[in-house]
Amino acid sequence: MSEPTEAELRAEIVRVTRAMAERGLNRGTSGNVSVRFATGMLVTPSGVAPDKLTVDGVVFVDMDGAVSADASRPSSEWRMHMGLYARRPDVNAVVHCHSRHATILACAGKPIPAMHYMVAVGGKSFVPLAPYSTFGTDALARNVAEALEGGYACLMANHGQIVAAANLDRALVIAEEVEEQAAVYWGTLAIGGPKLLDADQMGEVFVQFKGYGQAI
Repeated sequence: MSEPTEAELRAEIVRVTRAMAERGLNRGTSGNVSVRFATGMLVTPSGVAPDKLTVDGVVFVDMDGAVSADASRPSSEWRMHMGLYARRPDVNAVVHCHSRHATILACAGKPIPAMHYMVAVGGKSFVPLAPYSTFGTDALARNVAEALEGGYACLMANHGQIVAAANLDRALVIAEEVEEQAAVYWGTLAIGGPKLLDADQMGEVFVQFKGYGQAI
């Protein structure tokens, strides 16, 4: 299968950004989406609502942070995306959103524990929590990269959630599941908290996941 063209990747970013809003993962201009491309990445612009985003509005940012003089200003979180591409050769797409229940837990300082087997879609037996730093900073980019080490998803303290995956479709699927698991965990906390799965049980889940579903 041939590599997608720049035009195709731009269209994918627009599609996924709008899908995140339609599915309730984002509201307004919050969140951002990117894909690895050439010597850098394509990323959503800063402060543009999903229904106003066009393929021409998607911004190419070089690995050193350079942007064309006639391009829109890239997402304020571009450093976070670029840091993941630099650190994770297995990652080709990143989605960041402020989905409601994931953000509630992030604001409460609560990672998602092994309370349901589908927590494993994030690549670990729990969904970790990256420490807080101001949005758009190198410090936040470092915190997120460290929290995502060995996995695909994490919560961001007092902020939201982020997913890094092999492609945009996979990243969107994981982000939706993280939000669902956040909602389930939030619900259990209202009735005394969850009964957690142990390490052996989660290990069996990862074995089962190897042959589960269809490749994306």
